[in-house]
Amino acid sequence: MRRHIIVGQFGPNDSGPAPIERDAVVSQLNLVGAGRKLNYGVGHALDDLSKIGLFPSEMGIDVLIFAAHVQFADTHISRATESQDTWTREIKLVVPVSDLQKWNTAAPQLKRALDFLTGDIWRLEFRSRPSDYSALVPVGTRSLAGVPFDRLALFSGGLDSLIGAINNLHSGGRPLLISHTGEGAISGAQQVCFDELKTHYPQSQIDRLRVWMSFPGLRVSDTKMEKTTRGRSFLFFSIGILAGTGFSGPFTLEVPENGLIALNVPLDPLRLGSHSTRTTHPFYIARWNEILRILHIDGKIENPYWNRTKGEMVADCANEALLRQLIPSSLSCSSPTKGRWTGHGVQHCGYCVPCVIRRAALKSGLGRHSDPTTYYLADLSEGILNSRKAKGEQLRSFQYAVSRLRANPGLAKSLIHSSGSLADESSVRQIELADVYLRGMAEVEHLLRGVEASSEQ
Repeated sequence: MRRHIIVGQFGPNDSGPAPIERDAVVSQLNLVGAGRKLNYGVGHALDDLSKIGLFPSEMGIDVLIFAAHVQFADTHISRATESQDTWTREIKLVVPVSDLQKWNTAAPQLKRALDFLTGDIWRLEFRSRPSDYSALVPVGTRSLAGVPFDRLALFSGGLDSLIGAINNLHSGGRPLLISHTGEGAISGAQQVCFDELKTHYPQSQIDRLRVWMSFPGLRVSDTKMEKTTRGRSFLFFSIGILAGTGFSGPFTLEVPENGLIALNVPLDPLRLGSHSTRTTHPFYIARWNEILRILHIDGKIENPYWNRTKGEMVADCANEALLRQLIPSSLSCSSPTKGRWTGHGVQHCGYCVPCVIRRAALKSGLGRHSDPTTYYLADLSEGILNSRKAKGEQLRSFQYAVSRLRANPGLAKSLIHSSGSLADESSVRQIELADVYLRGMAEVEHLLRGVEASSEQ
């Protein structure tokens, strides 16, 4: 195991103190390039925002710069070689910011959020930006008419964010959609769905901020890239916060995610750690809202579908015809490119956790044979699936979770706490969370009737 330190610098003349720690690997992150343009997609995000009349605050820029440090560390430090347990890494970030006092005050909550999200041990240190980079907000003229948007909403290209966007637009909303462009398949799904939304709602003020954060040519010494990307939602949220600070008043960043996925209760006792993603968990969103208050950012993050199953989101979509048209273009699979190894193109695998919940939701919300998605594993009942292999492993875990709940539905009240603390939620809301978990698992149970997965093959 090696400890890692990521140090952000504003160019070669930034003489900020370099940390000296025994046995730690130090990596430099140069935040500015030619013409003082911010690197790694941050500068492009500022340019794109100015084109639509949004000029974020210095604190908003700090948030995205901090997220760049998180993203670089999360994707460039291998869990396999840099941790003692093949998962938990020790990472320190040294980040230059515009307001040292506020960021130091926010550090404990930032650490809680990151430790919870990625399962790593984070240490955070802040220092003031160099004087010649104290102001990074682009010079522009705000429109006298004000910001043309009434909300921000994450737009991942998945089914939930698609439904959220349709519902917003159908009710006359004027959302600015927030996308993080990474893998080509995901980017393509986002673009197709966004273009169709603009076509179907031509009178709306809909627009999109799309940020592609990459680190060309940068590597951490003697380690490989990391593929788990548990920290991706920190970047996603940060892009939305950056844009929100360009609003003239309070803003809300909507995170459309069904309650079952948001809770992400482990399917069996062994599925903690690497299997338990927490990208939209209520505890994580609560930490973000605390961070925003400490940083004096006048915004909040909300999941408007926290008490809805995915099937209920499908059934209640405000424009069913448009949803049916765009279902094949949306992308929910956790690894849509893995079919390339067997000669298939980009498509849903059909058996990962998000695919199973998607299939169950479309069957529940639209009826049997109403799912036009192409799945690599087209028929879950094609035979007895080997639970020792990828195709059967997730299904067997779902079957275990379903049978456990069927035998004792009251377990839901305790199981919802197994993926993270719900201490921020009221007792009434915790009851609703247990109920949405039960209803979501009932949708999966209905999908898996007649499906067999066994290790005895």
